Amino acid sequence: MELTRFILHIDMDAFYASVEVKDNPALQDKPVLVGGSPGRRGVVAACSYPARKFGIHSAMPMSQALRLCPQAIVLPVRMSRYVEISKQIHRIFNTYTPEVEPISIDEAFLDVTGCIGLFGSAETIGKRIKTDINDQTGLIASVGLAPNKFLAKLASDMDKPDGFFMITEENKQQILDPLAVSKIWGIGKVTNRELQKYGIQTIRQLRTAPRYKLSMIFKNQADEILKLAQGIDNRKVETHTETKSISAEETFPVDIKEKDILLNILQNQVEEIAQRLRAEKLQCRTITLKIRYGDFRTITRSFTMDRPTATTQTLLIQVKQLFSQWYQKAASPLRLLGFGTSGLSSEGTDRQLLFSDPQDEKQKSIDSAFDKIREKYGQNSLKRGQ
Repeated sequence: MELTRFILHIDMDAFYASVEVKDNPALQDKPVLVGGSPGRRGVVAACSYPARKFGIHSAMPMSQALRLCPQAIVLPVRMSRYVEISKQIHRIFNTYTPEVEPISIDEAFLDVTGCIGLFGSAETIGKRIKTDINDQTGLIASVGLAPNKFLAKLASDMDKPDGFFMITEENKQQILDPLAVSKIWGIGKVTNRELQKYGIQTIRQLRTAPRYKLSMIFKNQADEILKLAQGIDNRKVETHTETKSISAEETFPVDIKEKDILLNILQNQVEEIAQRLRAEKLQCRTITLKIRYGDFRTITRSFTMDRPTATTQTLLIQVKQLFSQWYQKAASPLRLLGFGTSGLSSEGTDRQLLFSDPQDEKQKSIDSAFDKIREKYGQNSLKRGQ
């Protein structure tokens, strides 16, 4: 009999906005938006829970968010501050288990199966981590506990904000069955509409549907979808001793096709990742553009540079080329857009050239100045033109 694993999914509630409220308590209980300027086609990177009551969500154009909530307080992205807090949170994770898989700056999977003898039950560990985060950072995390990653991720979203929810082998089907099929990874709007044609709206209806129907809809993915509907997910928590990639992506509530909006979102992602690279003293060799269509088809386009870099302008030029190549050949409304970097190395470890490139050194100086000014006066005090 296979040993039951205990997986935690830790998800910080409204992370960017919560950090801003922590640093300025006068913002408590107010609609706070973190993101770009509405006059420059900016988008919402994060919003507080009071702002969400107005229907505001991440990736929404800032101008639209302010129409929904004119009294909202708009603040710039302070990436170096968020990275600083994120590192503090991850140090808490590592005091309980080395089995940590970072998913983004504000969420991670933890396998605590081997740590129960040291710290008590998995439930105790999850609650202690949640308390430690609040005590040490003043921030709130929602925690999901389950025997696998799919269920843990689902659990952390069941009782937000400030939630702690457990899914076990015994209660998993009872919890899954009434949920909408869209809760299953891989089922997007188009697939959801197709399922509805067959009268399949809940996970229970999917789980008990005739196998031939599922094969017609999901093709060769039917077995994997059916396993998730049964709460089965055999993927392990992937522990990395060093950062292998840094990425950012946005899933849009409504598919976006306007080129200018997509490019603006992409530029914001590049700015964010470039700042994170510099904040962590890293540079990258490979960049990746991630594109997901409305029917959930996902493609990636990558480019590897001759030399590692963390300069914003270099990354912008390269990813815009990838975007333009895709747009000219296969432009279509998108459900998700993302930018990632990999092939990471520590800053200053590249020694391919005897003499430094004057243009590269100039861009590094510009980035350093940008970072300092933004840190002092806000993310929107300076922005590169498209």
